[in-house]
Amino acid sequence: MADRKKKLDDLRSQRWYGPEDMRATSHRARSRQLGYSIEDFGGKPCIGIINTWSDMNTCHSHFKQRVEEIKRGVYEAGGFPIELPAMSLGEIMVKPSTMLYRNFLAMEAEELIRCHPIDGVVLMGGCDKTTPALLMAALTMNLPAIYMPAGAMLRGYYAGETLGSGTDVLRYNADKRAGLIDQETFENVVGGLSRSAGTCMVMGTAATMMSVAETLGMALPGSSSIPAVDSHHALMAASSGRRIVDMVWEDLKPSDILTQASFDNATIIDMALGGSTNAMIHLIAVAGRAGLDADLDRFDAISRKSPVLVNIKPSGEYLMEDFYYAGGLRGLMTRLKGHLDLTTRTVMGETLAESIDGAEIYNDEVIRPLDNPLYHEGGTAILRGNLAPNGCVIKQTAADPKFHQHTGKAVVFRDYVDLSARIDDPDLDVDADSVLVLQNAGPIGAPGMPEWGMLPIPKKLLAQGVRDMVRISDCRMSGTAYGTCVLHVSPEAAIGGPLALVQNGDLIELDIPNRSINIKVSDAELRDRKGHWTPPPFPATRGYTALFAKHVTQAHEGCDFDFLHAGDPTPEPLIF
Repeated sequence: MADRKKKLDDLRSQRWYGPEDMRATSHRARSRQLGYSIEDFGGKPCIGIINTWSDMNTCHSHFKQRVEEIKRGVYEAGGFPIELPAMSLGEIMVKPSTMLYRNFLAMEAEELIRCHPIDGVVLMGGCDKTTPALLMAALTMNLPAIYMPAGAMLRGYYAGETLGSGTDVLRYNADKRAGLIDQETFENVVGGLSRSAGTCMVMGTAATMMSVAETLGMALPGSSSIPAVDSHHALMAASSGRRIVDMVWEDLKPSDILTQASFDNATIIDMALGGSTNAMIHLIAVAGRAGLDADLDRFDAISRKSPVLVNIKPSGEYLMEDFYYAGGLRGLMTRLKGHLDLTTRTVMGETLAESIDGAEIYNDEVIRPLDNPLYHEGGTAILRGNLAPNGCVIKQTAADPKFHQHTGKAVVFRDYVDLSARIDDPDLDVDADSVLVLQNAGPIGAPGMPEWGMLPIPKKLLAQGVRDMVRISDCRMSGTAYGTCVLHVSPEAAIGGPLALVQNGDLIELDIPNRSINIKVSDAELRDRKGHWTPPPFPATRGYTALFAKHVTQAHEGCDFDFLHAGDPTPEPLIF
């Protein structure tokens, strides 16, 4: 039984169900219309379950079953579960980008929690943007909340080779474009990767953000590493349901869990995982909802002293299933005890030190020792220079080392349509040392900052055996992607950032060790170009896309909406 700080009359749901007036009487009667008696919901914590399932979300296809297991746990602990479906954001099917709708889901989940008679909430997520969106909503509402991660799918196989989703699809697609394999082989490869429910099983955005959520203390210890179809995942779902009921009685809220140290811990873990570059944007947005500091300079300072220990694709060679059997996130944290603040709290009400007590590591190849890291620094580096005054990111562990310090001539594409039309033109003036530049693909320019940042290698270079080049853009790339891709250039081209001023033939200098990215053009020339620059058309004149483009912040600010960071908390709804 939880150490109760709340009494029955303190429950938020009692504002709906408790009084003996007309409105509460109607609430009780209409609940009977749904088949629920006063014994079901009366005198019990009402637990919202934000379920991001849909028929179009491959990562969450098991959520129909998991929500029933969460409900069972809630019932067992003496609560009343209320399922509240929310926008699913299936990464594979949603176009032009789920990033366009992350803030939409954050707002929807926040309002679902606010307007319903619930005392606590289980957040069902995992597919890339669902995790940060749900955390953003939970922080803003600040009711007791627990995150239930979807878990990764099973490892892939084709022709005796173990494959990782996204990463190996991109690799085989390059071979197909180079004429080395046919379409039937490519279909079989992709089919061999699609073996079960769950998120990508490489260290993409989904696996990164699930691990981040657990490190922040918002998920059950050990939960983020469990494969989606493992029976332990079902047990974890039921445990999440039981735990949230106790959290309501304990009045344990996100504001009691999330501190500056929590976010620093999450950044350390992200770097040690070789996590997705997308984590930078999402961590800034989530921290912003908590009123805490998470900026690119802080990330880079942590990256400088946080080695990559987890040997998982795309930076390494193993997959999430291997990570789980090797000891998972709790095992990794034991390796990093000297780097982490172990006094931070978790949804269990205990410290991080207590939550990892007894964790072990079973495979030193998957979770490397500190004296044998996969890479001596963190997976993500932050670059600045006259091309990115507000910063940009690169996954240095997924880049060819020969490009870590490189100067090459720019080959510029004004937008994604231009890129698609010309990248395989045999007459394109490009060689292996060129720097491919994509403009107008950022938060406003695209809009929605799609995952176009792993620009394709020109077909004529693929045929020569080229598999990596320096590529620069103001968009993102999939966490499953690889290559020397400079991303999130801020400010973006569509608002007149320096990226908009790059011209064919300009020399661009990349220096990852010294954290710089510069265009070798004089300040006077850049000012002259800016004077002749014309902004592209606004992406939409109505609807959500127009709202997004008008209010979204830049990449270095988390791409949240400006009106969601500022102002007093929205009042509780009146009930009359």
